Amino acid sequence: MSLRLLILGAPGSGKGTQTSRLLKQLPSIQSLSSGDILRSHIKNGTSIGKEASSYIKSGQLVPDSTMVSLITQELKTKGWLDAKSSWLLDGFPRTATQASALDDVLSQNDCPINLAVELDVDQKVILERIEARWVHVPSGRVYNIDYNPPKVPFHDDVTGEPLTKREDDTAEVFQKRLDQYNKEIEPLKKFYESKGVLRVVSGNTSDIIFPKFIKLIQEESKKL
Repeated sequence: MSLRLLILGAPGSGKGTQTSRLLKQLPSIQSLSSGDILRSHIKNGTSIGKEASSYIKSGQLVPDSTMVSLITQELKTKGWLDAKSSWLLDGFPRTATQASALDDVLSQNDCPINLAVELDVDQKVILERIEARWVHVPSGRVYNIDYNPPKVPFHDDVTGEPLTKREDDTAEVFQKRLDQYNKEIEPLKKFYESKGVLRVVSGNTSDIIFPKFIKLIQEESKKL
């Protein structure tokens, strides 16, 4: 099995949760996070990192060409630009333009994305979930007061340190992020649909989605 997977879904749809659960169950798949790579390059002052940092500091989005270079360079460094490789790409591509540019590079190396799964979650549920979300910033651990509360209210289970509310975790701010996502997702879905690799998993909680998600992965893997 050589599975090269994308997980698509709105902010707050649970992509991170599904990814971590999937990697525990299928350790043969490795994960690559575009956000982590970007932060690492900026921290280490690489040429791509400096270029990306200049855009971010001026309030601009990092150009598609820079992001594609970043991702493909990382894939090459890890030896994953190979038809036998299995990996999951987290956080990229976000637009059809990015997807097309990435596909050009991957196809040249005989390792195109062969499964793109959209997590279809009711956006009203997402907004309710966001209002109840608290985080432990140093570790990145996320809690939900309704679904996944900490053992001690508003304190991290591991360190006991206080949890905080992200500034953008309000319904008003998050709605803007959802609006932006809704503009971008349809062309992105159409791109992967045209490649014959798009699948959709629906549900409003992680526990409802994951059994469907893992079953889909296992079924699609048999076809590869």
